[in-house]
Amino acid sequence: MLLYMSTGSPQAKSTPLHSVSVAGAVLREDGRLLAIRRADNGTWELPGGVLELTESPEAGVRREVLEETGIKVEVDKLTGVYKNTTRGIVALVFRCKPAGGTERTSAESTAVAWLTPEEVTAQMSEVYAIRLLDALDDAGPHVRSHDGRQLTTSTY
Repeated sequence: MLLYMSTGSPQAKSTPLHSVSVAGAVLREDGRLLAIRRADNGTWELPGGVLELTESPEAGVRREVLEETGIKVEVDKLTGVYKNTTRGIVALVFRCKPAGGTERTSAESTAVAWLTPEEVTAQMSEVYAIRLLDALDDAGPHVRSHDGRQLTTSTY
């Protein structure tokens, strides 16, 4: 879903527009990570979604995690930037701490679970598992690209 904006000049190339999404890598004190099973495709992912035009990335993470899981979070730090080169989506992932609420599903999720890093690796596709695993690494933020199914090598 890559959109283009005209530059107004017939000779100039159009400028691609990207959708920006946010996701919360919510880490409990026992080392477990919050995940949802999506209602639309059954895959396990981080809670998150498209950033609204007027909200900050941190506010977007708090809203999305609460909407999808019932968990209130405190945003800690940006841990990764992930670009889906096929769909033109840039995802900002923030490590968060749970700050209240009770796990529940939503219209967007059929399950909410606290997974170990090993369970994350076993149950999530590579492009989503790496986001949670990167959140455990203090060396970030990490910058990665993928095609929607697997990580791709950077060309810079």
